[in-house]
Amino acid sequence: MAHYTTAEQIDLTTLAARYKLTDPSIVPLPGGAANSSFRLSAGRGCYVLTALDNHDEHSASALARHTQALHRLGLPTSRIVPAADGSLITHVNGRRFVLKEWISGRVQQPLPLALLSEAGEFLADLHALPPRADGLEDVPVGARRLSAAHLAAIPDFTDREFADWLTGRLERILAAEAGARREPCLVHGDLFDDNIVVRDDGHLSVLDWETISLDDPLLDLGMAAVGLAQDGAGLLSSERLEALLGGYEKKRPLTVTDRAALPLEIEHAALIIGFHRYYRHNVRFPNPERVTYHLEMVTFAQSVADGARGLVG
Repeated sequence: MAHYTTAEQIDLTTLAARYKLTDPSIVPLPGGAANSSFRLSAGRGCYVLTALDNHDEHSASALARHTQALHRLGLPTSRIVPAADGSLITHVNGRRFVLKEWISGRVQQPLPLALLSEAGEFLADLHALPPRADGLEDVPVGARRLSAAHLAAIPDFTDREFADWLTGRLERILAAEAGARREPCLVHGDLFDDNIVVRDDGHLSVLDWETISLDDPLLDLGMAAVGLAQDGAGLLSSERLEALLGGYEKKRPLTVTDRAALPLEIEHAALIIGFHRYYRHNVRFPNPERVTYHLEMVTFAQSVADGARGLVG
């Protein structure tokens, strides 16, 4: 089973002392597939406290440093609040915590059509950043892709039909990608609506840099299409996709070749998400309520393949 921190397990007095906070109180926040987050109020300030439940020391430190660096580079994202001793990660009773400034706003699911252009602009700004800027020197390469260990696990899936479908599609896509050479850049890897806050001023802030890596910008656009461009039936919406791409191309125009390759990368992103949904809910942490969750990506990927010419032509 996955392990998460509850409010009762947090030594709030010690934690507040580390940050020089007064009169602290916490309320659990919804969401979070890997970590537990809380709204922390103290004095006149409001923060997000995240218990890095599923991180080791190295990955926790990297996540905090990367988030801090991206904020310093001007991206609309969380600002890390250092502890009194300057550390970005604080240890209390064997647990790791990171504190961030509260962003006043709300998550809207689905992200409204009118805001998809700004989401596309955000992705273009990210892709244009120096890939090895200060604080980002150790960003991994291709971390959002399925690893050799992931691929080796597919033949053991109980759902044989899904395993065969996934294997066949991945072979075709990886063969096509082998002939393409696009310059890697910084990618978010998980630009879904639950990682976006619509601020009180109507603009967007993007959260959750756990999947940051250096990779193909079209795969990142493909992942954003999976996360932001579905219609109410779980199919790819040409209207939502074009709104997303319209914002992206204001700052980073796509070539004709890029446009032609994009459907393949959207499908690739759907396969990655489909794998992780199956692996998480059927293998690592079996969950009867999510046992067929991965099949949504089968339907979505088919909609991409069926409508590719019209969607990005």
